[in-house]
Amino acid sequence: MSYRDRVRPSKTVASALLSAVLALAALPGLAGSRTLHPEQALDAAAYQSVIVGSWQGRSAAPGGPLDPALRSTGFVDIDGTFEEPGQGGTTPAKAAVSVPSSRSSSAWKDPLYSLTGDATYYSAGFTAMRLPRGTIVVICGKAACIERTVTDYGPQDPARVVDLYKPDFFAICGCAWWEGVVPVTVRVYT
Repeated sequence: MSYRDRVRPSKTVASALLSAVLALAALPGLAGSRTLHPEQALDAAAYQSVIVGSWQGRSAAPGGPLDPALRSTGFVDIDGTFEEPGQGGTTPAKAAVSVPSSRSSSAWKDPLYSLTGDATYYSAGFTAMRLPRGTIVVICGKAACIERTVTDYGPQDPARVVDLYKPDFFAICGCAWWEGVVPVTVRVYT
C-alpha cells in the first residue's frame, strides 16, 4: 500500500462528508427562510388577494326556505311565545317508580382465623405482622375496622400482634394522640 492510498480518505467517508455539507448549505433554502435587511422592501407580487364572500351579498338558498324537518329543535317562529315554568300550560305527569326496599347486611367472608392482642404504631408507612408478606388482614379497634396487606415483619414483642402506620392506628383506635397501645382483633384472610 502506498503512502498516497493511506492518506486519502475512503470514498464512503468522502461521500458522507460531501452530503452533510450540501445538506447544511441547502437547509435554509429548504425551510423557506430568507433574511431581510431593513432597507430591503418586500415584493408586492409575493402576496395574493383573497376574496371572501359574505352572507349579506348572497341570495336565498335555491329552492326556497328550509322545510320544518331541517330546522333545529330550538327554532322559534316569529309569532311564538315563551312560557315561564310554573305558569300556565300543562305539566306532564311523572311516571310512578317502585323501588324495592333494601336491608343492611355485611359482605365479609369468613376469615381463616382471628388474632387478639395489642397494636402499636410506627411511622414507616407499613403494616407489620408476624405473617407472610402479602397476607390480607382486617384490623378492628374501638373506632373502626381497616383492611390492609401485610408489608413488613414485626413486632418483636409477643404481646403485640400488629404494628400499624400512624394514620391507620389512630383511625381504628378512637383514642387520644398520646395513646400508644390499643387492643385489636385481627382477622386473617389469605
